[in-house]
Amino acid sequence: MVISAFELQTNRLPRAVTSTQQQDDYASFLPTSETCPHPRITAKEVMTVALRLKTMLDTIIPIEIKDTRVTRPGGATVITPEVQDLALEAADGDKKACIIYALLTCKQWFRHLELQELYDADLNALKAMACEVIAKRLIEREEDQDFLFKQMLCRRFSIVINGEATDARNALEYAIDLHALTVIGSSGFQKCITWMWQGWIIQSPYNPTEYISYKSVAVADFWTHYDADRIKTPLYQNALQLLFSIVYLVFYTIAVNTANPGGEFDAVEGILYVFTVGFVFDEFVKFYHIGFYYFSFWSCFNDTLYAILIVSFVLRLVALGNPPDSAGRETYDVLAYRVLAFCAPLMWSRLLLYLDMQKFFGAMLVVLKELMKESAVFFVLLIIIVVGFLQAFIGLDTADGALDVGQRSFSYMTRTVLASPEFEAFEEFAPPFAALLNYIFTFVVTVILLNILIALFNSAYEKVYDNAVDEFLALFAQKTLRFVRAPDENVFVAPLNLIEIFGLILPFEWWMPKRMYARLNDVVMTAVYSPILFAVAFYEAYVAKKILRNRAIGESDDDTRQDWEDLEGELDLDRTGWLDRVKAVAPHVETEPGVWEINELRKQVSELTEIVKALRHEIRQKSRKSDDGGDTETLIDIGPSESSSGDESSKKQPKKSEPPE
Repeated sequence: MVISAFELQTNRLPRAVTSTQQQDDYASFLPTSETCPHPRITAKEVMTVALRLKTMLDTIIPIEIKDTRVTRPGGATVITPEVQDLALEAADGDKKACIIYALLTCKQWFRHLELQELYDADLNALKAMACEVIAKRLIEREEDQDFLFKQMLCRRFSIVINGEATDARNALEYAIDLHALTVIGSSGFQKCITWMWQGWIIQSPYNPTEYISYKSVAVADFWTHYDADRIKTPLYQNALQLLFSIVYLVFYTIAVNTANPGGEFDAVEGILYVFTVGFVFDEFVKFYHIGFYYFSFWSCFNDTLYAILIVSFVLRLVALGNPPDSAGRETYDVLAYRVLAFCAPLMWSRLLLYLDMQKFFGAMLVVLKELMKESAVFFVLLIIIVVGFLQAFIGLDTADGALDVGQRSFSYMTRTVLASPEFEAFEEFAPPFAALLNYIFTFVVTVILLNILIALFNSAYEKVYDNAVDEFLALFAQKTLRFVRAPDENVFVAPLNLIEIFGLILPFEWWMPKRMYARLNDVVMTAVYSPILFAVAFYEAYVAKKILRNRAIGESDDDTRQDWEDLEGELDLDRTGWLDRVKAVAPHVETEPGVWEINELRKQVSELTEIVKALRHEIRQKSRKSDDGGDTETLIDIGPSESSSGDESSKKQPKKSEPPE
């Protein structure tokens, strides 16, 4: 019998008979972080923590300094361990869970001041960077992984603005929205994102805004993982989207290369347009739930593709509305196929959206997005200049009462922008004004504007590739949360969403009880995804065996056994003294050599000072004892004097007999 994840969380039923799983089931009766409620942290308390942190940062960074003193660990850094401890003390009591959210809030405040107070832009940017550095250090020093994932990163908080609490969000969403690369690139943050990507951290069935651990992650039973709820895992959603995109591309390729002479629809075209309708409905649903924040480069790219395909579909319908073998039917049919072929570059480029999990493609997509942003400045300048010169050419042409050359001026100017200027066309046109304007326009576009565009592209490329790894990690985290923050509880990947819309929502949702409707969704999803669920169950059962092996040797669930670890456990490098020898010659790379030597000298002076203090104390104690006993003996014996030594020696030596006279 298949048991859903919801029933597992509700009833806590054992799903396997292995001894390890039985221990896990018995452990579930003990109080955990998921069964015991955590103390509530109000929006006002979070605001208080954020204000304390802002005051701390304003104090420790009062003037502009080098950014390396903030970002570099050790040495003459500003973010010392004492500063990190003080930041934790800002979240006094049981408010430690909101410390990362509060630091990101401070970062947003400083970024706002950076744009508002231009005279202190560099200083506020430095403080915003310090917020990220402190957050990263606190994430990496947190030893309780369960608390880090579910409370510090996944728990939702809000602050108070104008007497009202803001919309709640967690630190994961906040960091991605702020594009905080330093926080996103931290090890704990990425580990949490990876666990979400693999479905080891899931949304709570009781409250979708909270996150819990997937209880059956270490269960090696096949039927335990044969559950339609596992399709919500971002890894499987991405795989399904890639699969359907490849199928979509195959049908498009067949349709665009097999034109029907009579203009009728065939099965391939029908499936192509059904896929398109499913994708369009998916876009509408996301826009309805998210709003204008949903629009991005790829959403606009996909919407453009779907719009062209819909235009082609409408033209095909218009062609079918004409009589067979008529000129109108042939004309609209040819036009429809030409429009369909026109979107081929967009259709193939769409695959890049699902290849961004590879580092090379992911970094290139980030570069492309930045280039498009930077080119906006170029196109604004270009439009203004083109409109000005175009008006001049049209004015010169209409001076004689006829508009003949001005109609072709725009095409000539377009060629100039594309580095193919035309000079002969303006030689006989309104001399010498048209030729002079053409020369000026060519100089401004080819020499000034195009070089500005190249410089902007170069700066954008360098900015992204200097942080290529962090940019890729940010892209990966953004994609993971895009799947997790999906508005639909029942995941029907487009074009399967048409089954949900026309087979479930319209006929059943409006009258069926909620519990029965949820059960019907589970049955339909299990039937629709049955081939995929077999692959998912096999894969998760295989991963569960690796997790059990890691737990047996005391390693983390996601640990991967390396080649050198087999023999490393048999060697006791500490007993042989090898580690001490390595530490003796290891350079201190975290600090500057001069700073390290000064610190070592300070330690030696401090130790010498303590020794002198202890010696003085001992001398005073002996002096007091000698005064009490009446003994005038000196405290420090510096040896007998020459005179006294001579007298004593003369007394001890017998007198020699004098010789007789």
